[in-house]
Amino acid sequence: MALYDVIIRNGMLVKEEEVVKADIAIIEGKIAKIAADLSDAAGKEMVDAKGLHIFPGLIDSHVHFNEPGRGDWEGIETGSKALAAGGVTTFFDMPLNSHPPTINKDAFDLKNNIAKEKSLVDYRLWGGVVPGNMDDLEDLMNCGVIGFKAFMSGSGIEDFEAADDHTLFAAMEKIASLGGVLAVHAESDVITAQLGKITSDKNNQSAKAFSESRPIYSEVEAVQRILAYAEATKCSVHIVHISSVKVLEPIINAKKKGINVTVETCPHYLSLTVDDLEVLGPIAKCAPPLREQAEVDHLWDAVISGNIDTIGSDHSPSLTSMKKGSLLEAWGGISGCQTTLNILLEEGYWKRDMPLTVIAKTMGTNPAKRFGLEAQKGSIAEYKDADLVLVDLNEAFTLELEDLYYRNKQSPYVGKTYRGKVKQTFLKGQLVFDDQKVVPS
Repeated sequence: MALYDVIIRNGMLVKEEEVVKADIAIIEGKIAKIAADLSDAAGKEMVDAKGLHIFPGLIDSHVHFNEPGRGDWEGIETGSKALAAGGVTTFFDMPLNSHPPTINKDAFDLKNNIAKEKSLVDYRLWGGVVPGNMDDLEDLMNCGVIGFKAFMSGSGIEDFEAADDHTLFAAMEKIASLGGVLAVHAESDVITAQLGKITSDKNNQSAKAFSESRPIYSEVEAVQRILAYAEATKCSVHIVHISSVKVLEPIINAKKKGINVTVETCPHYLSLTVDDLEVLGPIAKCAPPLREQAEVDHLWDAVISGNIDTIGSDHSPSLTSMKKGSLLEAWGGISGCQTTLNILLEEGYWKRDMPLTVIAKTMGTNPAKRFGLEAQKGSIAEYKDADLVLVDLNEAFTLELEDLYYRNKQSPYVGKTYRGKVKQTFLKGQLVFDDQKVVPS
């Protein structure tokens, strides 16, 4: 009789193409065997997943854990615990809002050493593109960054400047030569700065005014520009956090032309609207801003049809004090990395009949392939890492503040009820979340 480290029996496996009942055997952190029935095998640990769905460990390719330098906003320890509780086993940490930002080798080494010590789950680090660091890009690539991130409009952080067009073009030429990927925050700096000044001068604190100061056409303009640069430089591009399918149209056309581009949206654009921003205030402020309900509905259509490649939380936490006061002055970022799967299940699977396979694709297969991790991550398959999430689709719960593992316990989703609860999360066959608590706690 074969002896494995862990055997998970009787679960419904959520794969990228189908949902099937099967048993999983794990040895030395890898999936050793998948079969309809492994009752003839023995495991040092046996897990009965009857009545549960097993998702691949999710990949959140867009988080801001802010350490070093701003760990009081969020740290890698608390952030990674929140991810484990939400079924995420791999994250990609953005180069800001840590201080120093990850724009050179020294900064990479500093953050990487902290992450090695503190992260409960697997991780990769993004490198940054800012004016003046072109000579650092190759070093960062050699360090193992998952890709590079640039802002086409102000980042809100003084030590991470927006990349002007000349910087973007030069960086894209360099990144293309290195075989890397450039992720871009695509909003027009000119449009957002000018409209933002008008709104500020009028002191218009309404949610609609804020949303209109960063309009959808600002995203469209920036995306069209970066796609033209991508065509000229042959650089692979990943457009992050789009808020509207109108932004998606030029991306789809670019793909048809053979431009190497992928696109992400976020759970807040799939579950919150500008009306929610009016009610909730700064806790729901982000950039690009929340849109109308029709935009939410159209984005869901794009996710379900496969036109959205990935979903990232864009977890952008801050001190609680930074989310108080006026809407225009408050920090623009939503804390949400713990609840991404809950939102996809409630708003997508339950309310819109979205196939579970879409979750496996957008938060598993697709990011793993896009960022070169498909040999180890992103799907439930033999020889890959045993990163697994056991979920009870039928268990409902209301999110409470005390449920959150964030350093600053704030979220626009508190008080909402979700169907689909994470019961256990395994990282390479090791239990890191079990029945409402992280392991080790």
